Amino acid sequence: MAIFSDQLRQGADFGPGDEDWIHLLVGDWQLIADLAFADLVLWFPVPEGTYKALAHVRPSTSHTVFHTDFVGERIRKDLKPLVESAWQSQDIVRSDTGLVSPGEHSMLIEAVPLVRNGRTLAVLSVHFDLSGSRLPSRLELTYRQCAEDLLRMCTRGLWPDFATPTGSRRGAPRVGDGFIRLDADAVVQYASPNAVSAYRRLGAAAALEGVSLSEATMALVKDRRMTDEALPLVVSGKMPWRTEVESMGVTLSLRAIPLRNAKGRYGALVLCRDVSELRRREKELVSKDATIREIHHRVKNNLQTVAALLRMQSRRMKSEEGRAGLDQAMRRVATIAAVHETLSQGLGDNVDFDELIDRQFRMIVEIASPGQRVKTQKTGAFGQLPAELATPLSLVINELVTNAVEHGLAERDGTVQLEAERKRNAVGEDVLLVAISDDGVGLPEGPPSEGLGLQIVRTLVTSELSGNIHWEDRTGKGTRVVIELPVAARR
Repeated sequence: MAIFSDQLRQGADFGPGDEDWIHLLVGDWQLIADLAFADLVLWFPVPEGTYKALAHVRPSTSHTVFHTDFVGERIRKDLKPLVESAWQSQDIVRSDTGLVSPGEHSMLIEAVPLVRNGRTLAVLSVHFDLSGSRLPSRLELTYRQCAEDLLRMCTRGLWPDFATPTGSRRGAPRVGDGFIRLDADAVVQYASPNAVSAYRRLGAAAALEGVSLSEATMALVKDRRMTDEALPLVVSGKMPWRTEVESMGVTLSLRAIPLRNAKGRYGALVLCRDVSELRRREKELVSKDATIREIHHRVKNNLQTVAALLRMQSRRMKSEEGRAGLDQAMRRVATIAAVHETLSQGLGDNVDFDELIDRQFRMIVEIASPGQRVKTQKTGAFGQLPAELATPLSLVINELVTNAVEHGLAERDGTVQLEAERKRNAVGEDVLLVAISDDGVGLPEGPPSEGLGLQIVRTLVTSELSGNIHWEDRTGKGTRVVIELPVAARR
């Protein structure tokens, strides 16, 4: 998401990579909010001499202290001195007493400057709820200590690390899924109950605390040849990467966050999540995708076989009328086969119809005009069309182009043009306009004769495409057929 407007960006003292670093922080600060059981707010100075809230995150491990969204608003007067002090001192500043939020929550607030290369870039305010009176558990104390470590790293520009993966977070482990803290030697200092359960499902028999996570994890890997090369570096806490480990039919997603200070790495956090069911479903989808592709491929092969049989039968026909009928059937089957060939190459809901029809348009004209010199022109673009429209629209264009060559040009040389335009109609609906025109003899007197081809066209346009079709005289000479069909509802 965009955090900084052009106005704020122009007034910021940013060096190379500073804005990207803040965006990286906001993309990953849910981790700190969950560990601290606190709301985080990002503040940035504005020309009016105050601070503006640019982003806000709520914890998923506790309730929020802010039930209303105040992103874009100016800072409260009682909070401004704290944020200003953190900005100037470049160190964490804490409130002396519990402040009261607009929702009447008693809070302890920390102002954490985001410092990089000696420059303060922004300030995080961390809002801890003091309304609870119970003693915190060991898990909560460990979580909060780790949050403090990460916030301290933010004041030195050490976290987030640009080596942290920024791709898809699908299956990424979260704090509540499983949490492990390591010392500098990768020995487990604390493992949450969910982390222990995840490792036991993986095959670990003993408790995790007091043992090397690297050794315990690698001992569970049966086939080292299939192991991700990043695994040893992740489970030892040396690199801020993500990886997966699989054993006994269970797959764990692991993420490491090294803890560093001015002297170097002094520990690490490792998050783990059982993604076995997620990976199983992904494998099923991959298998289904491959099956669908294979089905389309086989349908295409079968249709091509039918077309070849029709061609053979056509050559044996003595009747010209029968041969012409078989040739037309062969052409229609080949058109459907071409659509299935396109569908077998992708599994999206939409089809690049221009790629499909460009090849088919030239082929139709060549087949329909063996003794003529017919040029083809295509203007406009169909764009991405729903897969269910591809076959009927291809057949309609096939019939109309063939009709333009055979009857419109009437065995003369000429040009057949295919036009496509996406637009909105009078009532604001997205429609596709398709026009096939020729520079031939023009429309006959009275309505066009309803042969089998035109009957197929009318049926497909009205029933399959939910559109309408009409014939008109082309400007100059010739005939123009226009089809209008809705496309918005099928995207």
